[in-house]
Amino acid sequence: MLPLGFLFIILQALAQTPEPPSLQLVQPQGQAAPPPVITLQDALDRAKKLDTQYQLAITDAAVAREDRFQARSSLLPTVTHTTQYLGTQGNGVAPSGRFVTNDGVHVYRSWGIAHQDLTANTFLQTTYRRAQAAEALANARVEIAQRGLAVTVTRNYYALVTSQRKYATAQQGLQQAQRFLQITQQQEQSGQVARSDVVKAQIQYEQQRQGFQEAMLGMESARLNLAVLLFPELNENFTVIDDLDSARTLPPFPDIQSMAARENPDIRAAQAALRQAGFDVRGARNASLPSLAIDANYGIEANKFAMRSVIAAAPQYGPLPNLGYYIVGNFTLPIFDWGTRQSRIRQAQARQQQAQVELTHTQRQVLGNLYLFYNEALTARAAVDVLRRASDLATESLRLINLRYQAGESTALEVVDAQRTLVDTRNAYDDAQSRYRVALATLQTVTGGF
Repeated sequence: MLPLGFLFIILQALAQTPEPPSLQLVQPQGQAAPPPVITLQDALDRAKKLDTQYQLAITDAAVAREDRFQARSSLLPTVTHTTQYLGTQGNGVAPSGRFVTNDGVHVYRSWGIAHQDLTANTFLQTTYRRAQAAEALANARVEIAQRGLAVTVTRNYYALVTSQRKYATAQQGLQQAQRFLQITQQQEQSGQVARSDVVKAQIQYEQQRQGFQEAMLGMESARLNLAVLLFPELNENFTVIDDLDSARTLPPFPDIQSMAARENPDIRAAQAALRQAGFDVRGARNASLPSLAIDANYGIEANKFAMRSVIAAAPQYGPLPNLGYYIVGNFTLPIFDWGTRQSRIRQAQARQQQAQVELTHTQRQVLGNLYLFYNEALTARAAVDVLRRASDLATESLRLINLRYQAGESTALEVVDAQRTLVDTRNAYDDAQSRYRVALATLQTVTGGF
C-alpha cells in the first residue's frame, strides 16, 4: 500500500491539474438555409421517400397491379392486323409459279385478325383471380414495410430527443459539479472543510465533464443516424420536436386484440399467399382440360393489292372482289405428356401446403407478438411514472443536501452521490419515455394506428 503522505500528494496534484481543452467533434457541413423543424410525422414522410425496402415494396405492388390488369385483359379477345407480300418464282408455264401453296407469282395479304382463347382458365378466371391474390399480397407487404419503417424512424427520432435531454442533463450536472468544487475550495480556504472534500469535488467534476463529452458524442451520433434516414444528402442542419411528455394513452387490451384481428398485414399477406397457391393448383389442373382457339380473319389475299383483281390461276372469271373473311377454330385435347401435367399439379399442391403452414405459423406469431408487445408497452408506461417521481425526488434531494453541506451537516460524499443520482434518474426517465414511444410503434406493427 502507498504511504498516506504520497497518496495525499497524488490527490493534491490531481486537484491542481489544469483543465484540458474542450472536445471538438467533426461534423458534416450543413446547408446554409434555416434548419427545418421536423416532427415525427415529417420524419416518417421523409423516410418513406428514401428507404430502399419500402420503395421496393411499393415497386412490387405497382408491378402486381399491372399484372392484374394484364391478366384481366387476357380474358378478352385481341385484334391485330398483318400485311404480307409473297413473291414466288415463276416457271414460265403455270400462272401460279413453282409453289403449289400460292395461286400466283405475286400474292398480297392484308388481314385484320380477332383472336380468342377459350379454356377452363378463361371461364373460371383462374389467372385473373391469381393476379388479384398476388396484388393483395404485394399491398400487404407494403404495409408491413411501412410499419417496420415507422418503428425504425420512431426509435431514431426519439433517440435524438433523448440524447438532447441527456446532453442538457450532463451540462447541468457539469455546472453543479463545478459549483460544488468552487464551494469546497472556498470553504477549504476558510478552514471549514478538509482537503479531501476538495479532492472529491475535483474528481466528481472530472467525471461529470467526461460524461458531458460522452453525452455530446451520443447526441451527434443520434443526429447522424436520423439524418441518414431523412435526407437524400447528409445534412445535420435540422431540429426535432421534443414531445415525449405528450405520449398517447395505451388502449385496453380487448380493443388492441380486435384491432389486431382486423388490421394485421402479416396475416393478410399469408392469406393472400395461400389463395395464390390455391389458384396455382387450379391452373395446373385446368391444363388437363381441352381448349379452343378461334381466329376470325377479314381482309384480302389476292394477286394484286386492290379491292378487285383477276385471279392468276383463273383469269377466265375476270375481276373478282378481294375482300372476305374466314374463321379458324383450333380444338386441342391433351392426351399424353409423360406425366408433366401431373408433376405440375403436385408441385402446386406442395406450395399450397407450405403456404398453409406459413399461415398458421403467422397466426401464432402475431398472437404471441400481440401479448409480448402489449406487455412491453405496459411495463414501459409504468416505468415512466415511477422514474418521473424518482427524478423529482432526486432533484429535491440534491437541493436539500447542498443546503445541509453549506450548513456543515452533510459530507462531500453525500453531495457527490446526490449529483450522480440526479443525473442517473433523469437519464433513466428519458430512456423510459423513449422506450414507451418505441413500444407503442412496435405494438402498432400488429394492430395498426390507434
